[in-house]
Amino acid sequence: MSARVLSLEGAEPHAGGASEWRRYGRAYARSASSMAGLVIVAAFLVVAAVGPWIVPYPDDARGAVHLDQKLRPPGAAHWFGTDEVGNDVYTRVVLGARVSLQIGLIITVVAALIGVPLGIVAGYVGGIAGEAIMRVTDVFLSVPALILALAVVGALGPGIVNAMLALSLVWWPGYVRLVQSKTLALAQETYVEAARAGGAGRARIVFLHILPNCVSPIVVKASMDMGTAILAAAGLGFIGLGAQPPYPEWGAMISYGRNYLPTWWWYSAFPGVAIYLTVLGFNLVGDGLRDLLDPKSRG
Repeated sequence: MSARVLSLEGAEPHAGGASEWRRYGRAYARSASSMAGLVIVAAFLVVAAVGPWIVPYPDDARGAVHLDQKLRPPGAAHWFGTDEVGNDVYTRVVLGARVSLQIGLIITVVAALIGVPLGIVAGYVGGIAGEAIMRVTDVFLSVPALILALAVVGALGPGIVNAMLALSLVWWPGYVRLVQSKTLALAQETYVEAARAGGAGRARIVFLHILPNCVSPIVVKASMDMGTAILAAAGLGFIGLGAQPPYPEWGAMISYGRNYLPTWWWYSAFPGVAIYLTVLGFNLVGDGLRDLLDPKSRG
C-alpha cells in the first residue's frame, strides 16, 4: 500500500478544515444551554482577566483591616457588603475568580498530562506495563478522590499549592481510563492496521493516528473537570486545608462567613453564588461539547 493511501486513511477520522469548524460552531450555537454555559464561562474569564483593575478596594485582598467597616450590608459603597475585618466582599469575590480559575486549570492540565500518556501506554503498548498502570489506576479509583486529596493535603500541610498538588495527584486516573479505552478501540481501526502494515513505528502511529482521535473526549472531560476541580478546591478551602488568609479564595470565604449566618448572610452568599455559576457554566459547556463531538450524538 502506498504512503499516499496510508496518509489519507490515517487522516480521515480527524480531518477537518474551516468549513468543518464553522459547522461545529453553528451546531453548538443551536443549543441554548450550551451557549448559556459559554456566556457564563466567558464572563468569569473576563472578570478574572480584568479583576485587579475594576475592584474598588484592591488592598482588601492583601490583608487590609478596616474594623470601622466590619460586616456592613450591601450598599453603594460596598456592593456585596463587608466581612468581619471590614474587607469589601465584592473585591474579594472578583479577585477570587482568577484564583479559582487558575486552580481549576492547573489541576485539570496536570491531571491530563499524567493520565493521557499513561492511558496510551496502557491501551496501545499493553503487556506488563499496561497491566501495572491499570491496576494502580484501579487502586486510586477505589478511593473517593476528595478523601484521598484530604489525606495528601493532611500529609503535606494546608495551603493552596499543596491543595492543587493533592487534587492533581488524585485526578489523573479518570484520564487514564478514558484514553485507555479509546486507544484500545482505535488500535483496531483499519487505518491504524494499515499504517502498522506499512511499517510505521509505534511512536508515529500514536502521534499521527491515535492521539489526534483522542483529543475530542479529552477536551470534553477537561471542560467538565474544570468545574469539578474548582468545587473540590473550594471544599478543601472550606475545611481550612486550601487557601489560607488573606488569599481571596471562594471556599475559604464561605467557611469564614458561615460563622455569621444568617444575620450577615452576604459574607457567604456571594462567593457561594460565584462557585455555583462557575461550576454550572463549565458543566453546560462540557455537555454541549460532548453532544457535539460524540459521533453517536451527531447521528
